[in-house]
Amino acid sequence: MDHVRLWNRCLNVIKDNVSEVAFETWFTPIVPLDYKDNEFIVQVPSQFFYEYIEEKYIDLLRKTLYREIGEGTQLKYRIVMDKATQTVTELPSTKKPYYEVDDTQGQNKKGIHNPFEKKTLKDIDPNLNGNYSFDSFIEGKANKLARIAGLSIAANPGDTAFNPLFLHGQSGVGKTHLVNAIGVACKEQNPNKRVLYVSANLFQIQYTNAVRRNSVNDFLNFYQTIDVLIIDDIHEFAGKTATQNTFFHIFNHLHQSRKQIILTCDRSPALIQGLEQRLLTRFKWGLTAELEKPDFDLRKAILRTKIYKDGLDISDEVVNFIAENVVENVRDLEGVIVSLLAHSMLTNAPIDIKLAEKVVKKLVSITPVSISLEKIREVVCSYFNLELETILTQSRKREVVQARQIAMYLSKQYTKHSLSSIGNAIGKRDHATVLHACKTVTDLMSTDKNFKSNVLEIEAKLKKG
Repeated sequence: MDHVRLWNRCLNVIKDNVSEVAFETWFTPIVPLDYKDNEFIVQVPSQFFYEYIEEKYIDLLRKTLYREIGEGTQLKYRIVMDKATQTVTELPSTKKPYYEVDDTQGQNKKGIHNPFEKKTLKDIDPNLNGNYSFDSFIEGKANKLARIAGLSIAANPGDTAFNPLFLHGQSGVGKTHLVNAIGVACKEQNPNKRVLYVSANLFQIQYTNAVRRNSVNDFLNFYQTIDVLIIDDIHEFAGKTATQNTFFHIFNHLHQSRKQIILTCDRSPALIQGLEQRLLTRFKWGLTAELEKPDFDLRKAILRTKIYKDGLDISDEVVNFIAENVVENVRDLEGVIVSLLAHSMLTNAPIDIKLAEKVVKKLVSITPVSISLEKIREVVCSYFNLELETILTQSRKREVVQARQIAMYLSKQYTKHSLSSIGNAIGKRDHATVLHACKTVTDLMSTDKNFKSNVLEIEAKLKKG
């Protein structure tokens, strides 16, 4: 019979490709029944036998049939369901021929599943604000480190030393803008990456809903597929023990899988209360960077960018006034420009210093404090417990030199006096000495936390009046 002869030819091939035990167990019991219309029918002893053959040996069987009988030969099984009554059923092979398999589904051309290939996941809405980009994020001393780290992450998410990236700073200094910019750039440079921005509050709501619906595993599985996870205001997890525990497992999975994690907070990890120590420890694994309050030069640059973007024409006098008096955060600066435009349009008035003073006083609740050279000298000397005449002398004692340099630095920051005038008022120095003092103070503030803290305290005393 033709089908028996064909089957014996197939068995000779199979015998050379499996062990003797496997051959006797799984191929000897198979009985060839018929071959017609390109369909080969075999009988197997049970449902289990059928399922095992389909799972373990179908690729070998099919390739052997194609070789010995012809390409495209279809395999059908007749299964003995009940030996006593000889009840049988026929089932086709359930798996696609290897040449029909789609490579994108994790199969290779031979139809063998590669366990190391990832299944293709549907893209998700990253929930990013496209207006928050690196182009619109103005760089300054207050945010330079964080911005550089963000650019590096965008190019190679998960493959830098900045994982996790932990950004902290007071409200309005640009944390949300920067993390969105990183997310947008990540998506642009790595379109296949699954990027997700989510606030800590929304994450908490999602987790609570998952608990109520008994779908926590689905919640975990979803977050573990993210390539770049951005969580804003992580301090809102404080006191939420179950949420922290769940995030701990997500964090570990993503970090071990070299996925990028980006977090923001209103304070450094060392100052966060209500979060588990094991989480705080992990937050310090990568880079912790502070976004500080923008300095005068950065405030001016931000204002100029906003003015240019909105197509406005505002004088340097107005820009300097706003930059000198709106000092807390970027959000206030942008709000002042919007309000100036609105007032100008509604009252048909020019955007001049008079209008700027009116708007600033209403929106920012700031009454500009008059800071004179004399006041700066007095406050600095008082802070360091020095006599006023001391910093006016030629003394080279370290504490005197440092106080003198800080006085010069603050005079340049908070007064409109020339460098020569400042130098003349503080010990009759020339403008080069004032420039050197300003550079020294700036450099020390970037490297010495205690020194920086001293300068900031003096600034606060000056502003109190």
